[in-house]
Amino acid sequence: MAQGETALRRGLRRRHMTMIGIGGVIGAGLFVSSGAVISTAGPAAVVAYAVGGVIVILVMRMLGEMSAAYPTTGSFSRYAELALGRWAGFLVGWSYWYFTVSAIAFESVAGARLVSGLVPGLPVWLGAPALLLALTAANLVSVKVFGETEFWLSSAKVAVVVGFLAVGALYLVGLWPDGGAGLSALTAHGGFAPNGWTAVLSALVTVIFSYFGAELVTIAAAESAEPAREVARATVRVVWRVLIFYVGSVFLIVAVVPWNKVPANGEDSPFAAAIGAFGVPGASGLMTVVVLVAVLSILNAGIYGSSRMLMSLAERGDAPAPLARVRPSGVPAPSILASIGLAFVVVAVAGLLGPDEIFGFLLNTSGLLTLVIYLFIAVSQLRLRALADPATLPVRMWGHPWLSWAVIVLLVAALLAVATSPGVGPIVLGVLVILAVTRLAYTVRARLGRTAPPIVDPMEVS
Repeated sequence: MAQGETALRRGLRRRHMTMIGIGGVIGAGLFVSSGAVISTAGPAAVVAYAVGGVIVILVMRMLGEMSAAYPTTGSFSRYAELALGRWAGFLVGWSYWYFTVSAIAFESVAGARLVSGLVPGLPVWLGAPALLLALTAANLVSVKVFGETEFWLSSAKVAVVVGFLAVGALYLVGLWPDGGAGLSALTAHGGFAPNGWTAVLSALVTVIFSYFGAELVTIAAAESAEPAREVARATVRVVWRVLIFYVGSVFLIVAVVPWNKVPANGEDSPFAAAIGAFGVPGASGLMTVVVLVAVLSILNAGIYGSSRMLMSLAERGDAPAPLARVRPSGVPAPSILASIGLAFVVVAVAGLLGPDEIFGFLLNTSGLLTLVIYLFIAVSQLRLRALADPATLPVRMWGHPWLSWAVIVLLVAALLAVATSPGVGPIVLGVLVILAVTRLAYTVRARLGRTAPPIVDPMEVS
């Protein structure tokens, strides 16, 4: 086990791990960004979420196989290193850190905007640092405090989604006041796929980006009481979670509200439109609070995930050594503060140059990087499975190797579809620059002799 990891505390219990997995999946991507997907694909957004869900389920199963066998804070970065070489671990680790820090900065501003709506007169650029500081403090105390915070925030989100699904089902079948809408809205406004099936494919990247976060539970496995068992449970739970929460919610929205009247501005929630159709008073205010809770949960999880990945990179010599230090309480404080420090810089720059432009670029490039990271996970699983004795694996990928190859083909197809879509040239160029600069940085560090020795035994990962 790596030096820094011996000081981490196994303070996460089963209920924490359950809600970390749920919290990673249910965020603003469901409550807000689903409107943009529906606007693009129409009612066929249900298909986009189902296909994206299948891809994520399979990727999570592959990641679960590796994480259960070799629990580590570096998770998929470590597995890419073991399977493909030091350069791959370096590339995946820093790409994920870029993604999480971008998400931290964006979610802090999004949360501040929601708070300013609830507390008139509170400036957004004061609220964002306040939210960052509050959740940073929770993460700095101990991993148990992080787990408890995420448990309650995620519990609130689950309660809302379950309530929405229950009321929506009653409304459709006529057991709710003024209900009985049926399923006519699915085809009454230009058909089920009014913009064509190409639009469904183009929406797939946004969908997969919305699902990103489920992988956090495999990073947290190293700090859970029973890593192998908890990862096995989490990768199974994500199946019904994705199908019921995401696909079920989007299905109800497009069945209740005409797809061309669903809010797609990224500020108003499609859930609010549906709840308004149910006749629930104060739907807009209710969803503001719900989305704020979702934002705080993602912000909390982002701080955790970014700090553990940065600590893992430092342990391997791929980041400055002081970032691997862990406080006596078992918290990697330097990595937490470094991640938050960069997030503060991003927020400040966005405030000066324009948040829409800065965050638009960061989130679009992060969404494309999501596909790249998933591709590395799939290839790593194929490679590590070939080196392992299947009988010793606590979790196994379904239908190996055929489903593993199917995921790789789907991910490559999605990447090609995005790369050839009109208007995404700057985003693709941005991702290529990020990957090229990261690869160059690894080459420089390797030549300077500052990277740790390569892993030669899979058991050294854990």
